[in-house]
Amino acid sequence: MFSSVQPYENQRYAALKKDCQRRKVLFEDPLFPANNDSLFYKSQIQGIEWKRPKDICDDPHLFVDGISSHDLHQGQVGNCWFVAACSSLASRESLWQKVIPDWKEQEWSAEKPENYAGIFHFQFWRFGTWVDVVIDDRLPTLHNQLIYCHSNSKNELWCALVEKAYAKLSGCYEALDGGNTADALVDFTGGVSEPIDLLEGDYVNDEAKRNLLFERVLKVHNRGGLISCSIKATTAADMEARLDCGLVKGHAYAVTDVRKVRLGHGLLAFFKSEKLDMIRLRNPWGEREWNGPWSDTSEEWQKVSNGEREKLGMTVQDDGEFWMIFEDFCKYFTDIIKCRLINTSYLSIHKTWEEVVLRGAWARHEDPLKNRCGGCVNHRDTFLQNPQYVFDVKKTEDEVLISIQQKPKRTSRKEGKGENLAIGFDIFKVELNRIFRMHTLQQKVASSIYINSRSVFLRTDLKEGRYIIIPTTFDPGHVGEFLLRVFTDVPSDCQELTLDEPPHTCWSGMCGYPQLVSQVHVVSASGLKNQSSQDGLDSYVIIKCEGEKVRSPVIKNSQTPQFDVKGLFYRRKPGQPILIQVWNHNLISDEFLGQVSLPGDPNDLQSVHILGLQDKGNKRSGELPGSLKVQLLTSSTLTNV
Repeated sequence: MFSSVQPYENQRYAALKKDCQRRKVLFEDPLFPANNDSLFYKSQIQGIEWKRPKDICDDPHLFVDGISSHDLHQGQVGNCWFVAACSSLASRESLWQKVIPDWKEQEWSAEKPENYAGIFHFQFWRFGTWVDVVIDDRLPTLHNQLIYCHSNSKNELWCALVEKAYAKLSGCYEALDGGNTADALVDFTGGVSEPIDLLEGDYVNDEAKRNLLFERVLKVHNRGGLISCSIKATTAADMEARLDCGLVKGHAYAVTDVRKVRLGHGLLAFFKSEKLDMIRLRNPWGEREWNGPWSDTSEEWQKVSNGEREKLGMTVQDDGEFWMIFEDFCKYFTDIIKCRLINTSYLSIHKTWEEVVLRGAWARHEDPLKNRCGGCVNHRDTFLQNPQYVFDVKKTEDEVLISIQQKPKRTSRKEGKGENLAIGFDIFKVELNRIFRMHTLQQKVASSIYINSRSVFLRTDLKEGRYIIIPTTFDPGHVGEFLLRVFTDVPSDCQELTLDEPPHTCWSGMCGYPQLVSQVHVVSASGLKNQSSQDGLDSYVIIKCEGEKVRSPVIKNSQTPQFDVKGLFYRRKPGQPILIQVWNHNLISDEFLGQVSLPGDPNDLQSVHILGLQDKGNKRSGELPGSLKVQLLTSSTLTNV
């Protein structure tokens, strides 16, 4: 997660600071000047003055009495989403110290005022890389007040400076108006964001689902992740409308704690097993709280001992922070975003993941075989022209996490706001030995949503086998870059498929070039018998063609196994048959159960074959118990499968 850091726009903090100290001047950033270009791409606010901290307050500091989620208040731009993300960040020391590097060195020093050079730097994870963003300390004010994100203490400036660096990365301050909390959480952590629609999942009525969700939210929180939530606003009038319960619609809240709270007092509480699933939230406005059960002054708190209340950091003041039971949370909130820090360390007691990160692009080309922007699966003629990525699931079943993120577009005066494309992806199960691009649709096993969000995430359970991910824009013809991240329990060997068919090489003339392609799909077997005992069968198949083999996973304890396994063969010698053998897996040595032979003739229009098992060799009485159901597709055009 904490890979090497790249200087943004090649501005190197240490060199720039040293130069300013040598010349005894305060830094002025030429790439993000103190003018309207850095503020707006469309709007205007009259009378804004850019001021250095010493002109806004006495005794400026990055931090006053440490850093906390209570420090922040939203300014005049609609960036509650960013402030909510900062509130979450402030509660995680290991994370904010990455975003605010060298924070002690960057702090104002009363002992060495000559070291101050009006320059700061902050780090964000952008499109697979940590970038170091340099800014000067001139901040936009109106009537000597900061107009954007600011702190409780007038002389605490960390949040205003972090926001300025983030605005520079986005193009201007106005680009932060109405953004997405999930994007900021990812940019602060390098994690993976997972949005959950609480309405669609009906979590308020489904107790089992709600309990499972709470456990997942608790796990993300306990393992250092960041969480945000909101209530959908369906109309413009709904935006920031306050409900009777005190919550605000269309507004991002930070989740600052998740706990199982013990009820009761004294020893009784210790022996009672009753615990409440509770979640603590913070409104970025720093005021206006939930007023229902378990709100700051509610009588429910009498059920909890003073010691437990202290552990929870329970305060009774209108500071924007409050507790709710998880059931009420699911009743009122419509969306939650979990930003998971995916643990890829081998030195961890928690579950670790194998991660593959690949960069790709949707790009136009006149040649259909080279075009890479075919749109979603609704566009059947062009869908398979998109980039394709193959990966393996090597366990009997594995949980797979997949995220695609499109490259953020900067906002500029000339072009306006950088809009996201609607993106998503589909996953297909393919032949176990496929190494070339897929040209006909195969079995779809999972799909993400399609949304004009910067990133799309999917968690799914997949059985052992080989799969292809096809990331796409919703409509064909759209171009852009993307980052694909795949997390599995064991290495998945994920890579892009770039070739459509076997390449011509210097050996092709000597050994021959493939004339046919055959897809062999072993569907199932029936009537198998274990010759050596009465036990059930642990069977598998081996498909052989011209020296190449494909072996299926073992299907345990079944006389009628559903293999559902495919192999793909590019055939130089069309006269040679395809052989499929069935074996029983044993501890000492595997037992041969029979085989079938297929000619694989492209003129054979019968695609489904049910064939009786035969013994090896040319024995006359070679029939063995059982049969195989096989589908065969053969073509003389190598890009037909």
